[in-house]
Amino acid sequence: MKLNRLFLFCAMLCMGAMMQSCCCDNGISGENYQFKDGMIVFDEPARAVGQESMLQFAADPIPVVRVGFVGLGSRGPGAVNRFTHLEGVEIKGLCDIEQKNVDKCQKYLENAGMPKAEGYVGPEAYKQLCERDDIDLIYIATDWIHHVPIAVYAMEHGKHVAIEVPAATSVEECWQLVDTSERTRRHCMMLENCVYDFFELTCMNMAHQGLFGEILHAEGAYIHNLSPFWDQYHNNWRLDFNQKHRGDVYATHGFGPVCMALNIHRGNRLTHLVSMDTKSVLGLEKAKAKMGVTEFANGDHTSTLIATSSGQTIELQHNVYTPRPYNRLYQLTGTKGFANKYPVDGFTFVQGQLPEEILPEGYKIDPHGFVSDEVKQIVKNYYQHPIHKEIAEQAKKVGGHGGMDFVMDYRLVYCLHNGLPLDQDVYDAAEWSCIGELSATSAKHNSMPVAVPDFTRGDWNKIQGVKFHTK
Repeated sequence: MKLNRLFLFCAMLCMGAMMQSCCCDNGISGENYQFKDGMIVFDEPARAVGQESMLQFAADPIPVVRVGFVGLGSRGPGAVNRFTHLEGVEIKGLCDIEQKNVDKCQKYLENAGMPKAEGYVGPEAYKQLCERDDIDLIYIATDWIHHVPIAVYAMEHGKHVAIEVPAATSVEECWQLVDTSERTRRHCMMLENCVYDFFELTCMNMAHQGLFGEILHAEGAYIHNLSPFWDQYHNNWRLDFNQKHRGDVYATHGFGPVCMALNIHRGNRLTHLVSMDTKSVLGLEKAKAKMGVTEFANGDHTSTLIATSSGQTIELQHNVYTPRPYNRLYQLTGTKGFANKYPVDGFTFVQGQLPEEILPEGYKIDPHGFVSDEVKQIVKNYYQHPIHKEIAEQAKKVGGHGGMDFVMDYRLVYCLHNGLPLDQDVYDAAEWSCIGELSATSAKHNSMPVAVPDFTRGDWNKIQGVKFHTK
């Protein structure tokens, strides 16, 4: 009897070991990823016959960009208002689930002396808007879960799309955007405004000119206490989403500008990440009071570390619950310099890294601290991005998060007008948005490494360096 029990016990151990080996090496998890060589690898579908890469894709010039807006409750009205300040634009349609939001945006057109747009109201009214033959661009500012369905429908009906952040909420949705954009040959841009913020765009210009030397590490974050704002989201959609989803669900504000500085999918690529999170205390507390739930998936603080093919690391943080000052971090650490935006912006350089002609006479660089405020301003002015030189003053007057929103919209319309590749492409949208599910999956499996899908399907090294195109 004892021998039989011993045999059974050993057999169970062997079976468990075989199952573990199968799972960790080649076994399918039951979801859309596998365990391979100690890493979680998401499915990467092959490019379908007839699809082509959208890298550096340029559509035919559009002399007058005809726009339809979908989602007018929160960010949408600001976008409509900004578009009334752009030349060569016609606002053809306004769509929302509530009539009052459409009416509000009609006022912006009236105040600007523009014709009234056609109004569309209802949960699927966007389909009528997308089916029109006199619209070039659909601008999507709905809640997150409707971004992809609307964008896909619009592209399938011949429209370029611009989508608020994050563009997608899962890896599968990211592939939907990529495949639809490649198949329809329509632009799909995520509206990551922080790429165009004045400090970030200046730092990108500096990084690409080698001012920081070789960049080794970068940081980005979305740390924003949303406790005063939870009740402002229609039907509680954002708290509901966080209650159901673990991980860094809102990574793009801190992540996008960093990826631009590091030339991601333009000679460099994201390879893998690990993520961990705290328990939920404040999120759960709010959800209990507001929703009556007893569980909350999203940790109060989530940290993610990402590696690149060039041997760099990126740290991301997400925290929308605790009482902390607003912070997107934005740090670039290089071999010859350092940039930091929050809580104070500043630069550090080694001696001789800055051009002598821009420095005050006798000024000595301190490699252990920030340059003086005077030198910091000189550096900002000297390395101001050409786009900001062109449009910054108007952007600050029109507004939108200090003007960066207007710069973003201006660049989108400028590129469409002139038949140029957009600053941000569909692969940016996918790479920056996929962090949500990838980080959640890593945290779920005790911070196991997760491979970042190559949404370019091997084309990430065909273009060297980020370029914002002009005529």
